[in-house]
Amino acid sequence: MKADFKTNVMRILDKEKIEYTAHEYPHGNEAVDGLTVATLLGEDPNCVFKTLVTQGDSRNYFVFVVPVGCELDLKKCAKSVGEKNVEMIHVKDITKVTGYVRGGCSPVGMKKLFVTTFHITAQEIEHIIVSAGKIGYQIELRPADLVALTKGQYADIVR
Repeated sequence: MKADFKTNVMRILDKEKIEYTAHEYPHGNEAVDGLTVATLLGEDPNCVFKTLVTQGDSRNYFVFVVPVGCELDLKKCAKSVGEKNVEMIHVKDITKVTGYVRGGCSPVGMKKLFVTTFHITAQEIEHIIVSAGKIGYQIELRPADLVALTKGQYADIVR
């Protein structure tokens, strides 16, 4: 379903003149797991990505964007960002660190631009779908545009 609502993420994309398609899915104001989001959107789960935030031994935060059906490999993640270890941040810290709520975390428009790493499969797909920064809303765009906007990188970061 196409969205008729603009999130901050969509406004950022508009300002940067990046083409995207907004999607909306039913949610009842609660976070829905990524595989369910892919199903609700009628999309291949390999094209729908979730945004996960970690903290390294250096106390710096790192963002990892992976297909919804995959699980982060924290050792690979740490290596990709030059850290000895990274750990997922606590759910209670998501809003404080990113400005987003659990289930609505987007790699675009966080409070700060953190080092952002996309799983290598993002290079191989025509479009990527990520959260639009609000539960119930997603954006679809070219992976290269998203990686450029977030100053991201690609790495093998899943199990």
